[in-house]
Amino acid sequence: MSIRHGVTTRRVATAALLATALSLSLTACGGDDGGSAKDKGSSSAPAATGNGKPQDDGGNSVPDTSKTLATINGSNGFQFVIHGASRDEGGFLTVTGTLKNTMSKKLFAPIQWNGQESNVKRTGPSLGGTTLVDKAGKKRYYVLRDTDGFPLTTTGITGVDAGAEVAVFAQFPAPPDSTSQVDIQIPLMPTATIEIS
Repeated sequence: MSIRHGVTTRRVATAALLATALSLSLTACGGDDGGSAKDKGSSSAPAATGNGKPQDDGGNSVPDTSKTLATINGSNGFQFVIHGASRDEGGFLTVTGTLKNTMSKKLFAPIQWNGQESNVKRTGPSLGGTTLVDKAGKKRYYVLRDTDGFPLTTTGITGVDAGAEVAVFAQFPAPPDSTSQVDIQIPLMPTATIEIS
C-alpha cells in the first residue's frame, strides 16, 4: 500500500509541476490584443538596446530615421528611404531604411527583390537581390548570407498596406575605408548614391 501511495503522490506532484510550468509559459508568451501598429500608438519613442540601436515595442531594431541619405521612388508605387549606411566592427556595412507604399491600395513585393540565387530564393521573400556598387574601386557587393544560406537582410515582406511603412536593412561586406560613397541597387528601382559613415 505504501508503494501505491508513493506512486500516486509522485503523479500528483508531477501533474502540479506541469500545470505550473504550462501556466508560466503561457504568461511569459503573452498575447497580442490583435491591434495594429497604428492602434498601439506611435507617441512613445523606441527603446534603445545595449548596442545603442533603437528597438520597437516587439524588441526589433528600427532604423534611425533622423537622416535621409537617399529617397528611391519606383514606378511600382514603392519608395525606399535610406537612412544610414554605417560600417560595423568586423568589416560589415549595414544599410538601414524604410520601405513605403505610396499608393492607395495594398502592394505586393516583387519577386525580383529576392535575387537570382537559388539558395537565397528558397528562403522566401527578402531584399537579397540588393547590391552595392563601389564605382571607384570597380566592385559590386552582394548581401551577406549566414551559414544556412539565409540573406542578412529584411525577410518576409510580401504585401504592404496602402500608406504603410516597413523598417528594412541589408548587410554587406564593407568596402575599403577609402570608399566614402556607393551606389545602392534594388531590383526594379532606380539606382541611388549614398554616403558611408
